[in-house]
Amino acid sequence: MVTAIVFVKADVARIHEVAETIAALDGVSEVYSITGDHDLMAMIRVRRNEELNDVIPGRLNKVDGVVGTETHIAFRTYSQHDLEQAFALGLPDAD
Repeated sequence: MVTAIVFVKADVARIHEVAETIAALDGVSEVYSITGDHDLMAMIRVRRNEELNDVIPGRLNKVDGVVGTETHIAFRTYSQHDLEQAFALGLPDAD
């Protein structure tokens, strides 16, 4: 699994619409509104590096209202939440 964190600058009058449109794209797992130099942060999760090209410049950057993006690629996951999902077998929890 390849994870990219994309910081998005959006047209200020369209932030909500831009966030919802990005969240609906294949490969986007989450979108957050954030403070700072950017308006949104999108988490992209794909199987191969090559798929990032389809998601980020291919679709996300073309969303109406996106003014600019800054992309960071994750090397390793340390989140316990993500590790549990990666090793989950789909079995129900024992009571």
